[in-house]
Amino acid sequence: MTSTRRSAAVAGVLFLVTHITSVTALVLYGPALDHPRFITGSGAQAPVILGAFLEVVLALSIVGTAVTLFPVVKRTSEAVALGYVGLRTLEAGVVAVGVVPMLALVTLRRDLAPHSGAVPLGQAMVALHNWTFLVGPSLVCGTNTVLLAHLLYRSRLVPRFIPVLGLIGGPLVFASGAAQMFGLIDQISVWAALAAVPVFAWEVCLALVMLIKGFRAPVAAHPVPAPSPTHPQPSTL
Repeated sequence: MTSTRRSAAVAGVLFLVTHITSVTALVLYGPALDHPRFITGSGAQAPVILGAFLEVVLALSIVGTAVTLFPVVKRTSEAVALGYVGLRTLEAGVVAVGVVPMLALVTLRRDLAPHSGAVPLGQAMVALHNWTFLVGPSLVCGTNTVLLAHLLYRSRLVPRFIPVLGLIGGPLVFASGAAQMFGLIDQISVWAALAAVPVFAWEVCLALVMLIKGFRAPVAAHPVPAPSPTHPQPSTL
């Protein structure tokens, strides 16, 4: 297995890990996110802790995808590839910040549950997590999706329809996140779900193609023109 084929396989696995961990963590967070009085309740808190752990794995996987793809996509444009790594790392950092209030919620539940001010404090922790989810996986992710899709479209490392999905999905997710930030649509709504479909399809298709087939032969960003044929000079006596 060549280094490029190995990089494609590793990146494909990491993209799938990001989806599995993010969706599973959101399900595990359900009792804490959906019930304002979770902090004073008697339900299990182990799912929230497990969800936080999975989001840490998610953050590490996000950085892993960028680091793994960088040596491949930098051949097309090193500046854009660096931008992708930087934004992908920023996304992971925002996700990691969102883990902290969920773990703090568990601690507050243990120590402050009997107090009257526990419920507003718990709601503040949930709100902080929700805002990080909006900034990271929506606004920042939408931007870095466009950068990677641009690189893959130019290099033709994968079938063209895949980066086209990214070029469509990235701006849609960004616009959806901006609309949610300004209160135009709800964070959990039909419009937000529809806006996420193209970028979800882009990441899943990209992951499967990299994992199963690997990358195509890259196209040079600035192809070198073929040398013109030379004609021998007639000999002179």
